Amino acid sequence: MASSLALNSSVLLKRLTNPIRAITSATIARCFSTHAQIVRTKFPEQHRGRMKGISSRGNHVCFGKYALQALEPAWITSRQIEAGRRAMKLKEQKEGRGRKLWVRIFPNKPVTQRPAETRMGRGKGSPQYCVAVVKPGRILYELSGVTEGIARKSISIAASKMPIRTQFIILK
Repeated sequence: MASSLALNSSVLLKRLTNPIRAITSATIARCFSTHAQIVRTKFPEQHRGRMKGISSRGNHVCFGKYALQALEPAWITSRQIEAGRRAMKLKEQKEGRGRKLWVRIFPNKPVTQRPAETRMGRGKGSPQYCVAVVKPGRILYELSGVTEGIARKSISIAASKMPIRTQFIILK
């Protein structure tokens, strides 16, 4: 992610130094995209794998006071993660300042798809989107710096964006 951010910022710097090319908001949005994307790897296709058992890592509240915990296994796409993050951020902005949000999952598994009406053979399809493999007990989001009522509201909005059952957790 850091290398892609450096690459994107270098693209933006080239646009800034070249007076002929105008900088638009679309260029800036493309260079500093909030969607989590994985860096290009040697083997871009992966096996599907299994979601057996419970989460052994990332199942404790570490950074914030309030958290959203998964109760079911699932693949959560980068779009769903970003939708939950944006919803929480908007709710907190309306309520006040001084909050901090942590996204504890990252979509690092590419999912491939074959084109429609393609004949058999000719290998695996190309990667279309990325998912985070989530097992029961995994912490999805953490929040601090807000009251419990605001945290419950914002986390319930984020939970409605998730494709699985979740629960609200308070660190004692």
